Amino acid sequence: MARIAGIDLPRQKQIWVGLMYIHGIGRTRSLEILSKADVPETTPIKDLTEDEASRIRKVIQDEYRVEGDLRKEVAQNIRRLMEIGCYRGFRHRRGLPVRGQRTHTNARTRKGPRRGAVAGKKKAKK
Repeated sequence: MARIAGIDLPRQKQIWVGLMYIHGIGRTRSLEILSKADVPETTPIKDLTEDEASRIRKVIQDEYRVEGDLRKEVAQNIRRLMEIGCYRGFRHRRGLPVRGQRTHTNARTRKGPRRGAVAGKKKAKK
């Protein structure tokens, strides 16, 4: 099993698909890395030689920010926005959509499940 950037890549997939399991690498960047490392894209991960894997590791390590470093940088950027008190930071703090989406009907992913009416509330007697 190939281990690149701290991630175990799935053995049955082609290398260009397997690299996308690493946080910060998508389709375009995956193909770009493989061309720089001189590895054919359609090679299954189980058939990857140690030399090819080390070339891929070297390209990723030298030229890209992935996994922990990238996650840390994104978290710091969000924390900075919240500290300076800008609109985007305020939206992050409140757990609301940041990029201008409507919230009247949608945004359930950011807002969480709906809070229904209070159950078991009794009406006052007259």
